Parts: sequence; structure tokens; C-alpha cells
Amino acid sequence: MNIRRIVLDVDKAVSRPTLIEITNAIEAVPGVQGLNLTVTEIDIETVGTNVTIEGEGLDYDALVKAIESTGAVVHSIDQIVAGEKIIEMVSRKR
Repeated sequence: MNIRRIVLDVDKAVSRPTLIEITNAIEAVPGVQGLNLTVTEIDIETVGTNVTIEGEGLDYDALVKAIESTGAVVHSIDQIVAGEKIIEMVSRKR
């Protein structure tokens, strides 16, 4: 499967790793062409982030290994885009 975009829910401790350390680890994974790491919430001990990664032939297991090597934790996959082109989500009216 050619994963072209993956959005992950990632948590880290407040003090370590830094956002830069997580970004560097993800960027080093083969196939990664770009990423966006956004802080979504902060509490006393943890920082919640959404990580959007785009590229060609992204390897989910390699991405998780890179993130966890920094001390951060992947909680869930929130989106996967695969195939020959990226299809943006279309909002449905209900």
C-alpha cells in the first residue's frame, strides 16, 4: 500500500522530548517529504499533538519506531490517505 499521508495522535512528556526532537526523528524516516506537528492540548504532565506526515510509500511501523525512540507515544491513527493521489476530505451535510 502506498501511504501518502498519515495523521497520528502523539503524546509526549512536558519536558522531554522536545517538538524539534520528534520532528527530526520523523523527518529521518525514508519517504517522508513533509510534516506538520501541532500542539493540541497541554496538561501538567503531558503535551498532546497531532502529527500530519506526507510522502511516498510511508512506512507506519518505521514512523512509530522513530517517534517512540524519542520517548513520545503514538495513541492512534486519525487519518490515512493511500493510493496514487491525495484525496482531501469532503465534509458531508447531515
